[in-house]
Amino acid sequence: MRTWRVAVIGRTGRGGYGHMLDTVWKFVPNARIVAVADENPEGLKKAAERLGARATYTDYRKMLREEKPDVVSIAPRWADCHLEMVLAAAEAGASIYLEKPMARTPAECDQMIEACDRARVKLAVAHQMRICPILELARQKLAEGIIGQVLELRGRGKEDKRAGGEDLMVLGTHVFDLMRQFAGDPLWAVARVTAGGEDIRRRDVRDGPEGLGPIAGDSIAAMFAFPGGLTGYFASHRSDDTSGVRWGLDIYGSRGIMTIRAGMDPVVHICRSEKWTDAAWERLRLPGDPPPRDDNQANLALVMDLLEAIEQDREPRSSGRQARWTIEMAMAVYESQRTGGRVHFPLRRRDHPLLS
Repeated sequence: MRTWRVAVIGRTGRGGYGHMLDTVWKFVPNARIVAVADENPEGLKKAAERLGARATYTDYRKMLREEKPDVVSIAPRWADCHLEMVLAAAEAGASIYLEKPMARTPAECDQMIEACDRARVKLAVAHQMRICPILELARQKLAEGIIGQVLELRGRGKEDKRAGGEDLMVLGTHVFDLMRQFAGDPLWAVARVTAGGEDIRRRDVRDGPEGLGPIAGDSIAAMFAFPGGLTGYFASHRSDDTSGVRWGLDIYGSRGIMTIRAGMDPVVHICRSEKWTDAAWERLRLPGDPPPRDDNQANLALVMDLLEAIEQDREPRSSGRQARWTIEMAMAVYESQRTGGRVHFPLRRRDHPLLS
């Protein structure tokens, strides 16, 4: 069995190591963490101890040149560094496991994908619900007609204190990825973005936290057209409830509803009723009712698929091309608000609409 030489890039205080994109490699039997890079010396020391890495670097570019890893975990959750790190890893000939959101704009996604294609390396993005046993079962049950004919999809962000523009980029990307798993690639979008009850203006645009780039609005309502006449909706509204418990996707059918509450271990419930009201909710469970997945198990499915994709020379199931759609859908929301009409996919405009 091949031994994979893995390097990890983190940024303590500026995105850290994401949702365990560093420690997941300790659970891969044929992976060896050879080095870790972090510009923060104290964070670097702790990461090396945590990961058992023999080599440490404050400069990730130097690490890539000297260690020549097979795979790099680009772990910071802040998106402002993703492009330069992916380009550097691809140039070094390393395949990549990247924290989401993938990037700040479709143009950055394009550059990443083109660089990885040129270097013949694989890029996988940490949308953990893309490889998830309970959602595979949910798709099977939908195909069997458990809620009849699918009529529409309704997704919501986490709607906590980040509701609106920040929620769109941070948690909305997961919802968009879920939508595409059940409905396919969107055709066009139309949306409204408001702040304080009024359509956003230039004064409402600000630099988002966590290196997200420009964001705006405390309320978002978007509609996406999917093939076959299917429509999906996404919303994130600031309100007096910041619990975040509604985050996920609801699928409405002619004979019931399927709800998916998002997370590393999504929870799926079904209401079998044409009225959508008068039946008890049933939790969909896997055979044998296995214990909940934790963060490392959710990431492990993705990194094992990435390694298999390298060996088989195929696209990872959670590839950069799949993740690029989530950024395009987010940017389509702002572009529709900016232009006041439908925005078709793929987006013609590849930079950020709020820069206009």
